[in-house]
Amino acid sequence: MSSPPTDTVIRTPRLVLRRVRPAEDFAGMHGVLSDPQAMAYWSTPPHESEQQTRDWLAAMAATTPGEGDDFILEYRGRAVGKAGFYRFPDIGYIIDPALWGQGLVAEALVPIITRAFDLHGQDRIAADVDPRNAASIRLLGKLGFAETHRAQNTWLIAGEWCDSIYFALTRQDWIARTA
Repeated sequence: MSSPPTDTVIRTPRLVLRRVRPAEDFAGMHGVLSDPQAMAYWSTPPHESEQQTRDWLAAMAATTPGEGDDFILEYRGRAVGKAGFYRFPDIGYIIDPALWGQGLVAEALVPIITRAFDLHGQDRIAADVDPRNAASIRLLGKLGFAETHRAQNTWLIAGEWCDSIYFALTRQDWIARTA
């Protein structure tokens, strides 16, 4: 398993996936992270202050190559979301609601998942999804993730308990799917 270069850039037909640039990415990511619709199923409430977003971006920038592989999603020259691994093996993603339903997250996740298996030597990727997030559940199914189990009261977000559906994708299943 090798460490990825810190300047990794992945280009897809519509996106540039790149490492976070906290100052440059602040406006776009604060727009997403402070949006109640975007954050409806996230593990924290919408950001109430610019400092929360600055801290979030700093934490993303501080992720070391061995612990995760996380990318800013750049669309038409601006930061519109993130996708990847803050910590292996847990995958996560968020995108501006104005771009929902266009297949951009799936487009981003294919090379990110491939990197996790091929470059980082992961044998299994996991995802934790709020059961109310039907779009994310459909997306994971399309990518070959299988539900492993469910749990109640897994996240306390803004005083409300939320449940989780756990999904997994193995290296073998990914190879079979993409062969």
